[in-house]
Amino acid sequence: MPITEFHPKPQPKIKRPFVPKRNISGILLLDKPKGISSSGALVKARGIYRALKGGHTGSLDPLASGLLPICLGEAAKFSSYFLEGKKKYIATGLLGKTTTTCDREGEIVAERPIGDAFSRLHETLLQFTGKITQVPPIYSAVKVDGKPLYKYARQGKDVEIPKREIEIYSIKLIETTDDSFTVEVFCSKGTYIRTLISDIGEALGCGAYVTMLRRTYVEGLPENSMISLEKLQELADSRENPTDFTELDKLLYPLDLAVNNLPLLSLPYNMAEPLTHGVRQGPNLKNAVLPEQTDGPMQVRCEGIFIGVCELKDSILIPLRMMAPECLDTLRQKQ
Repeated sequence: MPITEFHPKPQPKIKRPFVPKRNISGILLLDKPKGISSSGALVKARGIYRALKGGHTGSLDPLASGLLPICLGEAAKFSSYFLEGKKKYIATGLLGKTTTTCDREGEIVAERPIGDAFSRLHETLLQFTGKITQVPPIYSAVKVDGKPLYKYARQGKDVEIPKREIEIYSIKLIETTDDSFTVEVFCSKGTYIRTLISDIGEALGCGAYVTMLRRTYVEGLPENSMISLEKLQELADSRENPTDFTELDKLLYPLDLAVNNLPLLSLPYNMAEPLTHGVRQGPNLKNAVLPEQTDGPMQVRCEGIFIGVCELKDSILIPLRMMAPECLDTLRQKQ
């Protein structure tokens, strides 16, 4: 699978007409290249779309490439719900060495002979399928006492890293070289692939670290629908009219795509409209159509129109993230 890497091309200075920022909402499935941070990719995508608001979800390190959902406008409110889904990655681990960051960006801290690691690789991969416990790498965004672990690491401070239970649904061995192996990992949310590769290396007795990482799938999102920054920029530059965003906007998915994996709650208009203003509803939910699972966030719709995400506590419906009240304008006219 080809891996994209971001190498900005020198561009001659061209005086372009000013294009004001837009109140545009939607989700862009960006194929983030290597060599650029997720925040950097977001800035470039927002600039191309001239979007007033934007955010990304499921950060990828500069080393990593692949699927990075960019949430523009109202979609940014719901970006955190992407993290609830299962994911697929392709990763390459270099055997015989370990680093401080569990990837090639860190300093090498140990070197060991590979020995018979490859003869035991298949058996070892099977040991890492199912529910397992991980200790996130010290260079990660996991927070302890409100502070990301990487900040403790940079300050040289010791900190107890919390363990977490994750699930590996499958690990498929794609290829091997003289000193590396490449796998496709299908896993639950919260899985650290760097830790997984490092742990596999330790189980093999020689250590390993990640040299390539690519995210290929996030549950609930269309597959094979990513677009690279390079192609996005080419599409923007090919427009005769810089204020014409017709083709670019066709690449955006509806913002409720972010919550398609959440249980669906359907409400009548008289309950939905106050919710968009932040007014709790209940305890009488007689006319609501409740999902089977009500113990967590739920996507809420009124006559098929997405209005936000709520949770149910003690028979009271509490708004968590809501669309602007204008989302119900078409229904309001019928009332």
